[in-house]
Amino acid sequence: MDTLTLPLLLIGVVLLVFGADFLVRGASAIAERLGISPIVIGLTVVAFGTSAPELAVSVSASLSGNNDVAFGNVVGSNIFNILFILGISAAIGGLAITQRIVRLDVPILIGVSILTYVLALNNLIGRIEGAVFFAGLVAYTTWLIRASRKESALIAAEYKKGVEEIEGDVKFSPMLWQLGLVVVGLAMLIVGSNFLVESASDLARSLGVSDLVIGLTVVAAGTSLPELATSVLAAIRGERDIAVGNVVGSNIFNLLGVLGLSAVFSNGGVRVSDDSLTLDIPVMIAATVVLIPIFWNGFRIKRWEGFLLAVFYVVYVVYLVLVNIEHDSSTMVGFASTFVAILVALGFSVAGYQGWRQHRAAQRLN
Repeated sequence: MDTLTLPLLLIGVVLLVFGADFLVRGASAIAERLGISPIVIGLTVVAFGTSAPELAVSVSASLSGNNDVAFGNVVGSNIFNILFILGISAAIGGLAITQRIVRLDVPILIGVSILTYVLALNNLIGRIEGAVFFAGLVAYTTWLIRASRKESALIAAEYKKGVEEIEGDVKFSPMLWQLGLVVVGLAMLIVGSNFLVESASDLARSLGVSDLVIGLTVVAAGTSLPELATSVLAAIRGERDIAVGNVVGSNIFNLLGVLGLSAVFSNGGVRVSDDSLTLDIPVMIAATVVLIPIFWNGFRIKRWEGFLLAVFYVVYVVYLVLVNIEHDSSTMVGFASTFVAILVALGFSVAGYQGWRQHRAAQRLN
C-alpha cells in the first residue's frame, strides 16, 4: 500500500462534498430558468454527469481486457445506487416520488435490466449489442427532453416556489455562472471519485480481494460516490426530485451508456462471468423491481424503508466478501438473507398494492 493512499482518500471525500453541492445548486437553477423540471434535470444532466466516473473506469477496464472490473462496476454501481444511495437519502427524511418516475422511468430501467440479463446469458455483451444499448440511451434522452419542454409552462408553475426558496441566491445570477457551477461540480466529482477508487482499490488488493469483488464493491461504490454525495445533498436541500432522478437516471445511463460503450470499444465485447449471472445481475434486477411497490405506497420512500434498503446492501457486500474468502458461514448468510429478502419483498408488494388501489380510488373520485 502506497503512502499516498490515505491522503488521496481524504482529498477525494472533500472534492466529492463540494462538487456535489456546486452541481445541485447549478442544475436546479438551470432547471427553473429553462422551464425544465428538476426530475428531468436529475434524470439527465445530473445523472449522466455523476456517472462519468463509471464510464471512464469501465471503458478503461474494457480496453485493458479486465472484463470483471468493467462489468462488475456497472452492475455493482446500480445495486449501490438503489439500495444504499436511495436508502441513505430516504433515511435522512423520506423521499417524495413523482408519478412519472413510477409510470415511465422505473419500468424502463426494469426492462433494460432484464434485457441485460437475457443478452448476458451467453456470457458476452457483444459490440453490436453495445451499439444498440447506446442508441437506446440517445433515444431515451431525446424523448425525455422533448416531453419535458412540451410541459414547460406547467412545470415552471409547479416548481417555481420551491426553487425560489432553495436557490434564491443562484436564480438571479447569470446563466454562465450557473453553467460554471455545474461544470466545476462535475470536474470535482470526477477527480474526487478517481482518487477514492484508486486508493480504495489499492487497499482492497493489499487484502487479497478478487477483481470481480473489487469491481462490484470498491470500484462500484467509489465511482458511485458522486451520486451518493449529490443525492444526499439534494435530499438535505429539499431537491428530492433531483435526488431520486439522479439514481434512476444514473442506472439507466450505466446500462445503456457505460456498458454499451464498454462493449463497443472492447476487443470482442464485454465478457460476463457465471457468478454475475447467478448472483449479481439477479440482485440488481430484484433491487430495481422492488422499487415499484415501494413507490406506489404513497409515492414516497419512508425513512424506515430507506434504512432497510441500506441494510440489505451491507448484507450483500458482507456475503460477497465471505464467498470470496471461502468462509464457512457464507452459505448460512446467503440462505438467511434470501429468506428475509423474500419476506420483505412480499411485505413491500402488499403495501404497494394497497397504495395502488387507494390511488386508483382517489382518481375515480376526482
